[in-house]
Amino acid sequence: MKKVIAVLVLFSTMVFAQQKGTFTDPRDNKTYKTVKIVSQTWMAENLNYAASGSKCYENEPKNCKKYGRLYDWNVAIRACPSGWHLPSNDEWDVLMAAVDGEDTAGKKLKAKSGWNNNGNGTDEFGFSALPGGGDFSDGRFGNVGLSGIWWSASEYDGNNAYHRLMLYNDEYVYGYYYGKSRLHSVRCLQD
Repeated sequence: MKKVIAVLVLFSTMVFAQQKGTFTDPRDNKTYKTVKIVSQTWMAENLNYAASGSKCYENEPKNCKKYGRLYDWNVAIRACPSGWHLPSNDEWDVLMAAVDGEDTAGKKLKAKSGWNNNGNGTDEFGFSALPGGGDFSDGRFGNVGLSGIWWSASEYDGNNAYHRLMLYNDEYVYGYYYGKSRLHSVRCLQD
């Protein structure tokens, strides 16, 4: 009986991971891969919309092409196209539960390549998380190849907002808060 249940769970996970598609942002005609994981449809790439105030890592356009753009929280909250939104902390929690919890979510959601020091994941769900690094609000960039940080729409307080963090050397997905002026990646969630 346990084998049958395990096979059904594995099969249901595979079915959700197979629900892939694309979305073209009408603002700039960029096309993004999408993936439906349980009840949520996510962009399977970091947003790369050139909103005012957003930046490429180290101000290099090639980094935007690979990792998407980096946004402070006030820009991130408005950056997703119509029909999509910046996910709340609770919506990130739904994703974590769908991939069996934050303890191993990093391994399952990280792309199969692109992470430094053999930090790649299995990308079991087609989320393809990449380590786009960030900007520390004083103009310094850091951690590309080592960490991916994605904003949440949920505020901690007037100066800080929640995010999700994946590291090259860890399977865990961390949920903390940072100052809203820092620049991080954005993953949009369909309304």
